[in-house]
Amino acid sequence: MAEIAVRPRGPYSLALSARLVGDATRQVREGLVTARCAGGVARAWQSPDGTVTIRSESLAAAEKLRWMLALDDDHSEFLRRVADDPLLGRASKHLRGLRPARTATVAQALLRAVCGQLVDWKTGRTLERRVIRALQSRAVAATGLSEPPTTSALAAVAPFELRRIGLHERRGAAVVRLCRSLELERLHDLPTDAVVRRIERERGLGPWSAGVVCLEGLGRSEHGLVGDLGLVKLLRALRGRPVETWETAELLEPYGKWAGLASVYLLAGLGRGLIPLPAARAA
Repeated sequence: MAEIAVRPRGPYSLALSARLVGDATRQVREGLVTARCAGGVARAWQSPDGTVTIRSESLAAAEKLRWMLALDDDHSEFLRRVADDPLLGRASKHLRGLRPARTATVAQALLRAVCGQLVDWKTGRTLERRVIRALQSRAVAATGLSEPPTTSALAAVAPFELRRIGLHERRGAAVVRLCRSLELERLHDLPTDAVVRRIERERGLGPWSAGVVCLEGLGRSEHGLVGDLGLVKLLRALRGRPVETWETAELLEPYGKWAGLASVYLLAGLGRGLIPLPAARAA
């Protein structure tokens, strides 16, 4: 049995960061995160003193979950940067322990991006769950969790099979095509700009998909969730008129290398009423 106790660098709240991580490969119950990753099952919880303990029969799984929870990625610089920001100042104070959780594989982040295009996150997550469960014959009996999808697993699927599960044929073809042409884990070795260019080169994938892969698959904060429907809603309220998805890039541009993390805080803050909106447009 492997057990590691991690004192997160900078402010960190497991409750905030893991609130929406539930999917086919991981779950959160009463403060306990359970994840299937790196060929094993790992569990994590946070003590009142802030320490996060991770336990697994596999050290590799424990270390993978440590990375997935972003325990070592101090975002204090971001919090200082936005402390007086007119949009994010209040949200950054209330949500200061929030960090975006990551998927165990880049392939899962790509699948999430494709399943979540132009739908709300619950609908996208439900479709992602169906695809992942259809890719394997069984889940871990004790947890009901599935193994995270790999590049090779997605490359082996025919687009029409994904269509039968519910994924739009064009989007399914984009996933399969990219997985057959590139081992997605190699994207870890590329600079973020190169990753974004490679993803956007695929028909059916765009800036939002690239943002999901960078944030959740690679743990990068530089590329924002351009085109996210929540950000479109926010920008529409701020500008008092209909907006195009590409205009959300203007919303994120001031945050520079923190555009990805700013996306997460804007969305979380909007959902909690922490983003100031013009009174006449708040509805």
